[in-house]
Amino acid sequence: MRVLLAWALLASPVLAQDAETLAVDASIVEACVADTPAGELTPACIGAAAKECQQAPGGDTTIGIVQCVMAEHAAWDEALNREYRETRAAYGEDETAAASLLAAQRAWIAWRDAECAFQYDRYGGGSMRSVAAANCKMSMTAMRTLELKALRG
Repeated sequence: MRVLLAWALLASPVLAQDAETLAVDASIVEACVADTPAGELTPACIGAAAKECQQAPGGDTTIGIVQCVMAEHAAWDEALNREYRETRAAYGEDETAAASLLAAQRAWIAWRDAECAFQYDRYGGGSMRSVAAANCKMSMTAMRTLELKALRG
């Protein structure tokens, strides 16, 4: 709920003007997925698109940093959904494994959301909490994307 409040604040009209200029290059994320060897879950390329975004005007403010990190998260989320579909399809006719993967993915989403809510809460009322929660969600989504890719070998 608190994370939703933070996002509501980020969606204010004043901030919406800067949101157009703060975007990430999704090809950085795609290259990270493609170039990361199977089994490597924490390559240096995680966060690279957000760091590049933060060089734009307004990207070095707390709000800008959160916008850049969440923009990279969105790119990782697209990659995650693709990797999930491809991994599930790799199990073909094995409905038991496919159903188990679905259950695992749903449990992972709940765990990620709970962990990132904790990261938000642990900073109390400080502005760092939004950055911590955004980084948590982006990095955990990136790592899960690479885990799913690795399941296919």
